[in-house]
Amino acid sequence: MITAYTLNGKSLDIQPLTTEDSLPVDTLWLDIFKPDELEQQWMKQLFVEEAPELDELDDIEASARFYRDKDGLHIHSLFPQRLGKEIDGINVLFTLRNNMVISLREDDLGLMRLLRHYMRQDRLEVEDAPDLLLEIFQLKIEYISDLIEDGYKTLEDTAKEVLQVDDLHRTLSDLMLQENGNGHIRLALYDTRRALRFLKRSLRQSASDEQRKWIDEMLYDIESLLPHTQFLFDKINFQLEAAMGFTSLEQSKVIKIFSVAAVVFLPPTLIASIYGMNFEIMPELGFDYGYIMSLVMMLMSACGTYYFFKRKGWL
Repeated sequence: MITAYTLNGKSLDIQPLTTEDSLPVDTLWLDIFKPDELEQQWMKQLFVEEAPELDELDDIEASARFYRDKDGLHIHSLFPQRLGKEIDGINVLFTLRNNMVISLREDDLGLMRLLRHYMRQDRLEVEDAPDLLLEIFQLKIEYISDLIEDGYKTLEDTAKEVLQVDDLHRTLSDLMLQENGNGHIRLALYDTRRALRFLKRSLRQSASDEQRKWIDEMLYDIESLLPHTQFLFDKINFQLEAAMGFTSLEQSKVIKIFSVAAVVFLPPTLIASIYGMNFEIMPELGFDYGYIMSLVMMLMSACGTYYFFKRKGWL
């Protein structure tokens, strides 16, 4: 799917395109979402060098994520996105050249829908392509900040449930999801910081003072958010350790019960084993009350052992 956003004053008009359409004049942003073969062929007319492909989006090398060529600046940016309780990372390729931003993505991104919503309500004011790209990064940082706040709220709930035996499995599952999501958030912050620094270096001649100040403010916001992600990691690990320790404690209680039961019944078992021996001469075999005596001895030995454990505080 190809969507063109043309500049109209300081706002943007949305115009869906087909492969039979030509690129509209004054296109400020061209968003390409999961292109098919025909759309891939249509894209080739936009690039002097080889057109990017979807399988290149997940490259992790810095030289493949941030570089300049004849087509302009290329920035691979990682966007975190919440799907239910999970947070996943989605890569988007931005190409900035002349006065146009070209974005290529394989997955639907809620941030793009929010950006279109702002456009329809005329809440987005941009003057050129760098402004638009910086606006996207600004929304990304604000969204990451919201995810971090959600993480704090989730950990407040799990802190109350971490010592509840009935909900322990669900709590552990929530903590693991939170740990994975926090990892995506932290990675997205590092990735955004690298992208903004690359953008600042690349636009040092052409960027306005306001744009350079904007980049510095976003870099400062990222530096202020990173300690929060570390705190969330520490809190998640603490709750996981507490949950695992509580689980081990509950298991040890069960093992303790079995151990005490085995020791309590050891003396009666000894008495029963003695009188179960098949020797011909055993004085008690002819005793009229031998059976009752053996039962009383087993009961008294069991009670005595239990009392001893209780007095020692082992029960």
